[in-house]
Amino acid sequence: MQPHLPKDMDDARLRTFLRGCKFSLEKVKKKLDMYYTMRNAVPEFFANRDINRPELKRVLDYVRMPTLPGLTPNGRRVTFLTAIDCDFESTQVPDAMKVGLMIGDVRLLEEQVGIAGDIYVLDAAVATAAHFAKFPPTTIKKFLIAVQEAYPVKVKEVHVINVNPVVDTIMNFVKPFVKEKIRSRIHFHSNVESLYKHVPKDMLPNEYGGKAGTLVELNEQWAEKLKEYTPWFKAQEESKANESLRPGSPKTADDLFGMEGTFRQLSID
Repeated sequence: MQPHLPKDMDDARLRTFLRGCKFSLEKVKKKLDMYYTMRNAVPEFFANRDINRPELKRVLDYVRMPTLPGLTPNGRRVTFLTAIDCDFESTQVPDAMKVGLMIGDVRLLEEQVGIAGDIYVLDAAVATAAHFAKFPPTTIKKFLIAVQEAYPVKVKEVHVINVNPVVDTIMNFVKPFVKEKIRSRIHFHSNVESLYKHVPKDMLPNEYGGKAGTLVELNEQWAEKLKEYTPWFKAQEESKANESLRPGSPKTADDLFGMEGTFRQLSID
């Protein structure tokens, strides 16, 4: 009944939204509105989503972000995120976030979101202050708001392994943009062994003592899946909110994210 929203919502994604919002129709309506509104507000994340583009293929050369096969004993899906130590430009950061959201959309379509919620494991071993300084603050803010407000994922646990001093700097920065409920679910580990108490060891990539396959293999499987969905992503380019038809006032990026340019220069030691 909303004139500004697309009419081609598929059943699989609608089921995922319903489950993710605990079958609250009001929450589903709000999430769906944000899901399609974001596509206008942040084109750097949602336009030209073709994994064959050189800048997106390059992302998977230095970032490993596979959702792992299988479920934990309590039905949760696990996504692993790490990177290789390399030099990159700040302009490449939105591309990495775009690929992450592409994986998220495929998961919605294939109903790969954990029915009992999701677990995210982040390996901070290669994180340095020099790396973090290249992350545009407004881009981080947009990404965190988009993920929390537009995607029906129940984040049950976040585990940061191989923590180092720069992790505190990063957490202090992102904290204002992360919901309190999620902040309380973030756990820190100095090594991978303590992670096994939360995620079955066998589910993890081989490099972390598991049997899921190597990170390169898992990443390549997702790269192939994203290639298979190239026509779908192309068709989705027009599947977004039409602000000229929205009842009331159109929503702008400022409405969703606040005015840009309000960040003070970060002091990173």
